[in-house]
Amino acid sequence: MKIKHQFLTIALLLAFAVSQAQPKAAANVWSAQKANAWYARHKWISGANFTPSTAINQLEMWQADTFDPITIDRELGWAQGIGFNTMRVFLHSIAWKEDPAGFKSRVRQYLDIAGKHHIQTIFVFFDDCWNADPKPGKQPEPKPGVHNSGWVQDPGNDINKPGEYEILHKYVTDVMGTFSHDKRILLWDMFNEPNQNREAVTMELLSKAFAWARAVNPDQPLSAGIWDLDQKKLVAFQLANSDVITYHSYETPDKHLALIQRLKKYGRPLICTEYMARPRNSTFQNTMPMLKRENVGAINWGLVTGKTNTKYAWDTPIPDGSEPKLWFHDIFRKDGVLYKQDEGDLIKHLNGKQ
Repeated sequence: MKIKHQFLTIALLLAFAVSQAQPKAAANVWSAQKANAWYARHKWISGANFTPSTAINQLEMWQADTFDPITIDRELGWAQGIGFNTMRVFLHSIAWKEDPAGFKSRVRQYLDIAGKHHIQTIFVFFDDCWNADPKPGKQPEPKPGVHNSGWVQDPGNDINKPGEYEILHKYVTDVMGTFSHDKRILLWDMFNEPNQNREAVTMELLSKAFAWARAVNPDQPLSAGIWDLDQKKLVAFQLANSDVITYHSYETPDKHLALIQRLKKYGRPLICTEYMARPRNSTFQNTMPMLKRENVGAINWGLVTGKTNTKYAWDTPIPDGSEPKLWFHDIFRKDGVLYKQDEGDLIKHLNGKQ
């Protein structure tokens, strides 16, 4: 999920390894022993980043007028059918600000539906990707052929408003505190793709978010996925503060495997929380079996094609909205038919459904 994604390349990995010592774990971070014991209690983690096909972004998913439990139930049923056991789902602070009690009720309703399908959830709090001015209320219609045309940052430019940190503190504390013992939640992902272009403000929010979460002390682990090793300060903080290491890679299998091998030196469980971009040669066929062999959790981007338009590539829009020759992300069409039957067969096989 990128605007201009700076990938985790071998060169950056080597540069990082040379220039940075292994970060010392921050206060209250789980020990590696505790993290690995937690990971061992779970089946191999596999699934997708999930936004229902009827929502263009996080706000349309969670606001009362457009929350769509019927579609969520149907689409998570398709996920269950191919053996997925985990979804990664983005929350949004504006939906909470507008209606804290209603927002938490809808989160609980989502968890009830996911639990019915034997699916745990990774919830994401903050996000530096795409549109920086999120607004409550009716969300825009998708731009034809444009990847994630309506996705919004959280908090985006709102972080500059007076008192915003205090509000976000209450948001994290309220939501996490409410669900801190809920076994249907696998992990809390504190910040999606913190961006070096906003490094000062992002680092402040990232550090505060972890501090707020540690004060809640949930049963579930905390993490913030690394995605660009050129952001050395951010990466060092993420590695030092994550109970479980999560990361993104849309690279080819050889580069992806090299990343895994280097991350394993930290002695913690690994979950890849974004992968699979077919035109970039990051596919289910060449990557998902490798992740299972390496005992790394596998969460691809996109379950059902819909208003997010993530079947289109990041930087190659199709203005007339016609079908791309090869889908970038996503697994199912809106009617539940697999985009590629052989992909579905492989996923089912790796998940023990065949």
